[in-house]
Amino acid sequence: MKKNNQMKKLVIKYTSSFIMTFAILMFAFSQNGIAQSSYDLIKKGNQQFEQKKYTDAEVNYRKTITSGKNVKEGNYNLGNAYFKQGKFDEAAKQYESAGALKSLSKEDVSKIYHNLGNAFLKEQKYQESINSYKNALKANPKDNDTRYNLAYAQSRLQQQQQQQNKDDKKDQNKEQKQDQQKQNQDQQKKDQQKQEQQKDQEQKPKEEKGEQNQAKKDKISKEDADKILQALNNDEKKTQKKINTKAGTKISIEKQW
Repeated sequence: MKKNNQMKKLVIKYTSSFIMTFAILMFAFSQNGIAQSSYDLIKKGNQQFEQKKYTDAEVNYRKTITSGKNVKEGNYNLGNAYFKQGKFDEAAKQYESAGALKSLSKEDVSKIYHNLGNAFLKEQKYQESINSYKNALKANPKDNDTRYNLAYAQSRLQQQQQQQNKDDKKDQNKEQKQDQQKQNQDQQKKDQQKQEQQKDQEQKPKEEKGEQNQAKKDKISKEDADKILQALNNDEKKTQKKINTKAGTKISIEKQW
């Protein structure tokens, strides 16, 4: 069954609340001016409700509650006026106030909890809605409208729970993915640091080896030093020999005429 058809079955039992006014009609006429005024307020509020003037009806229902007379009808009808205005939270509070009153008939309890279930259903508080419908059925097990709304609320609760499980799993997977990404980033950072350290270690011995080679290159071996010294000695002997040769040559000092 389509959702639109389901929602048509979500019935607000405000019509029966108007019937409540007839139950107190004879009683109201026999009471003082305050009781008569309370009845007039309910009657006027009901007329405005029928005309879909829910805000005006709300005002008169409030006055009824304040008067202290016909509080049950005032709370119940005020809840209906709130419901029609889309004020479901306020409606639920008024139904709960009506349901907390003493000396309620089973019919009253059934109507109050049926509409309380409707208010919770509109707020997507499916578990609270289910509980309210069950209380209504305890008072009137033959109420098919309430039974239907109960089944609908149960199906909506199941869908809500399934969606919640999907969302939870999605969030969990997202967190796991973020954790894995962080671990990968940390590992990459460690690997990069390790590579840089290895590079530094490899470069340092090469520099030291180059310095050692340079020092070795600058240092003259004993053999080379002996060769250089021998060469210098030989050069010195040759030079000395040339000097000696020149010294033994006779130089004429006679004047050539």
